[in-house]
Amino acid sequence: MKRLVLAVCAAALLTACGEQGEAPTSGVEQQDAAARSAPNPLNNAYFGDLHLHTRNSFDAYIFNVRASPDEAYAYAKGGTIKHATGFDMKLNSGPLDFLAVTDHSEYLGVLPAIDTPGDPYASVPYAKDLFSKDPKQVNTAFRKFGDAVRTGQRMPEFADLRTVKSAWHDIIESANRNYEPGKFTTLIGYEFTSAPEGRNLHRNVIFSGATAPELPYTALESQNPEDLWNWMEQQRAAGMESLSITHNGNGSDGTMYERTKWNGAPVDRAWAELRARNEPLAEITQVKGTSETHPLLSPNDEFAGFEIMEWYIGSTTPITKFDGGYVRKALKDGMEFQARLGANPYKFGFVGASDTHNGAGSYEEDNYHSKVGIQDASPERRGSAPPEGKDWTTYKPVDNTARFSTWGASGLTGVWAPENTREAIYAALQRKETFATSGPRIRVRFFAGYGIGASPLTSDEGVKSAYANGVAMGADLVGKADGSPDFLVMAMRDAHSAPLQRLQIVKGWVDAAGKAQEKVFDVGCSDGGTINPATHRCADNGATVDVKTCAYSQDKGDAEISAVWKDPEFDPKLNALYYVRVLENPTCRWSTWDAIRLGIEPNPALQKTIQERAYTSPIWFIPVKAS
Repeated sequence: MKRLVLAVCAAALLTACGEQGEAPTSGVEQQDAAARSAPNPLNNAYFGDLHLHTRNSFDAYIFNVRASPDEAYAYAKGGTIKHATGFDMKLNSGPLDFLAVTDHSEYLGVLPAIDTPGDPYASVPYAKDLFSKDPKQVNTAFRKFGDAVRTGQRMPEFADLRTVKSAWHDIIESANRNYEPGKFTTLIGYEFTSAPEGRNLHRNVIFSGATAPELPYTALESQNPEDLWNWMEQQRAAGMESLSITHNGNGSDGTMYERTKWNGAPVDRAWAELRARNEPLAEITQVKGTSETHPLLSPNDEFAGFEIMEWYIGSTTPITKFDGGYVRKALKDGMEFQARLGANPYKFGFVGASDTHNGAGSYEEDNYHSKVGIQDASPERRGSAPPEGKDWTTYKPVDNTARFSTWGASGLTGVWAPENTREAIYAALQRKETFATSGPRIRVRFFAGYGIGASPLTSDEGVKSAYANGVAMGADLVGKADGSPDFLVMAMRDAHSAPLQRLQIVKGWVDAAGKAQEKVFDVGCSDGGTINPATHRCADNGATVDVKTCAYSQDKGDAEISAVWKDPEFDPKLNALYYVRVLENPTCRWSTWDAIRLGIEPNPALQKTIQERAYTSPIWFIPVKAS
C-alpha cells in the first residue's frame, strides 16, 4: 500500500496524532518515567488488540500453535514470529501500541502440559489420541474439551489446578516483563468462555495493573456472567480493578444482550447497575465478523451488511436469531431500560480486536493469515482457492471452510489517552473514550456540546475547546432547556490504507411512546461533496478497485474529513445516543488478495471488495428533565 503525506491541518489529530492471593508482580510500575514524553493533555490516539490467544489456549495448541505470550508481544512490537505451519508473520503497518493476551481460562495451559513427557497430565488416557496423526482420533479426544466448555463441567482428571495456576502466572509475568511505559503497554487479561449449548457468551476480562488474582474466574465455576461480575466486584473490593468486554454477540443466538436475567427473571435496577459497572465495553468487530448491526435489524442502513457472521461458532448451522446479539439494538434497548429502571445495562463503548489464536493478529487484508493455526493456514482451507486446482464451477466447501471464508481481517481498538501507560490506557477504556476499526488505523474524534461549533477539530485550539466545553465519546451530554447541541467529528485515514469516503452519525432514541428508533445521517462527504437534505446521504464518490491487481482510486476520497453537525430532527425532551461510523473507499478483501497471488479468479461466493471502517463509542444525550 502506498503511503500518503498527510496535510498540515491534521496536526491536531496526530498529536491528539478476595480470599485468593495475588499473583506475582515484576515491579514494572516502579520503572523510571524520566525518559518518557510528557503527557499530552489533548490526548494521543493509540492502537492495540485486547483479544488474542497463544499456545496456552486449548483450541490454539491443538492446531499446532506454539506461540508464547512473549512471542505475541514481540509480534505486536513489530517483530517476526512463526506461524504454526512455518511461515513468517510480521505486521506491515508497524507496531501496535498496546496488547492484552487473553487466553481461555478454561483448561488454561492444560494441552501443553498433556504434550509434555513426564508431566502428570501426560498420562490421561486420551493423551496419545490428542496428538495422533489420525484426524478422527484427534477430533474424538479434543471433543471432550469442547463438550466440557459447552456444559460448564470441569473434567475430573483436571481437578488439580496447579497447571492452570502456573500458566496464569506465566501470562502475568510475561505481561509485566514486556511492559515498556511510554512505548508499549501490556494489559493482563483472560477470556471467560461461557458457551451454554454452544451460544457465545464469551467475555474478555482486563486488569488495570501489574497484579491479578491467583486464579482467573472461569465458566467451569459458573457459566452465568452475573457470577463473573460478582467475582469482579469482590476483587475490586480487595484492590484489583478489572473490566469485562463482551465479544461475538453475533454468535450468541440472541442471548448476549437479552432483556431478562440469566434465570429469565425481569431485569431490575440492581442488575442493570452491576452489569454497567463491570462491563463498560463491547467488542464490535473481530475476525468472526461485525457485531454492530445486521441488515434484518437495520433495514434502512445500506452499510449494515458488513462482514456478517453467518454460522454459529464451531458449527455450520446458520444463525437465525439476531435480536439480542448486536450492539446497536442493545444500545437502544439500554435506553428503554434507562427510562423504565433509571439504569442502563447496555451503556457501553466500542472496541475492536482480532481474536487470533495464532499469537499474531491479522489486521491487514493484504497480509492475512486467518485465525487458528493449521486449520485455516492455506487459501484452500479458508475458501479463497479451490482445492487441487479445480475451478469454482464445481466447488463445494468442506469441513469448516465455508465458515473460515466469511472471517475478516479485523480488528483494532483505538483509545484517546495522554500517554502510553497502563494507567492511561486503562483509564481511557474505563471512561469509554475508545473507538474500534476493522483493521486500518483510522483516527477519529467525536465531541458534543452547546456552542462549540465555532471551533472545529482541525486545530489544537478546537480540540482544547471541545474538551473544555463539551464531552467526548463515551460520555453523557446533559441537555439544556433551549437550543440543540453541536456534534464535532474529525477522522484521518491510515496511510497504509485507502482514503476516506464519508463520515456518518448513527442516532438511536426513545420516542414519546417509549419505543426505540434509529437513523443514520451522513455528516461529512469526501471530494467536496454535499449531503442530500432529503436522504441525508453523500453521493457516491466514484472510487473504484481493480480486482485484477487490487489497485484502488488514489484520486478519490480524502486524507481527512471533519464536520460540525446539528441533528435536524433533535428533540430536547427525548433520550438519545449518537456514535460515528467512518467509511473508507472500497479496497480488496483478503480473499481477493489470495486469488491474485495464486493467479486465479476470486471465489464468486465471496465479496471481492469491502469498505473498511471505524466506529466511535457513543455519546448519550440526557434531557434536562432526566438529569
